[in-house]
Amino acid sequence: MIRYQFLRFPEGKAKALTFSYDDGCIEDPRLSDMLSAHGLKGTFNLTGNAIRGKNALSKEVVVSKFLDRGHEIAVHGLNHRAEGNIRPIEGIRDVLDCRLELEERYEMIIRGMAYPDSGIRQFTNVPGYETVRHYLSELDIAYARTLGADNDSFDLPTDWLCWMPTCHHDQPKIFEWAEKFLELDVNAQYGSARQPRLFYIWGHAFELRLKDNWDHMERICETFAGRDDVWYATNIEIHDYVEAYRSLRYSADGRRICNPTLLTVWFDVDKTLYSIAPGETIFIDK
Repeated sequence: MIRYQFLRFPEGKAKALTFSYDDGCIEDPRLSDMLSAHGLKGTFNLTGNAIRGKNALSKEVVVSKFLDRGHEIAVHGLNHRAEGNIRPIEGIRDVLDCRLELEERYEMIIRGMAYPDSGIRQFTNVPGYETVRHYLSELDIAYARTLGADNDSFDLPTDWLCWMPTCHHDQPKIFEWAEKFLELDVNAQYGSARQPRLFYIWGHAFELRLKDNWDHMERICETFAGRDDVWYATNIEIHDYVEAYRSLRYSADGRRICNPTLLTVWFDVDKTLYSIAPGETIFIDK
């Protein structure tokens, strides 16, 4: 008998949605208001305060508009420098100094990142992606969002340091893809097609001001909001949950499963839903 097992998000949900917005723009608080009003969650990727100058967001704003509402803040480079266009020592410093500044200001551990500028889409002063990947790992960066390959596969990343989002908020097919995502009944798919799905939207809040299309973002939020089959999460919440699932321990026959993590994990085995609490071991009698 062929047995299929798939990750399921909290409460057994098969789909998740996340947002990622760059630069620490003065428009970010308005975007936070919009996401929060619809019960959605996202990640705001911040540069160093010095590069933002008079437009830098105050600590009070970041805490009240992002952190207190359950959004995430992440690294975006102290000086917003593209990792592929600078020497590794410069890339290390830009990432590390940004992380140090943010962690000191907000008194928290910050593990996420979005690549600044052209990121890892081109390489002029480093041998290639593996060099960047190596030093980000050494800097304890858990994930790094890239861009440049919009698609409607809704796959979870296989490489957290090259996390490809679904699309930018101005992608012409975003509502077509949203409909496909929301109408998809993952649990009704055949066999190996029942893997979990993720819709990941990225952008810059200042683009909404420049194009005067806040109504477009409002429509996006309204389209995805209020779904009981979608988990609304930040980037780091998705990373940590998926890694908790991948950390489950199994007996040789796969029927006895132990959860050594601090998160309750949900999964599907041949269309039967299971959850396993932190420290728990369960036996699957099938």
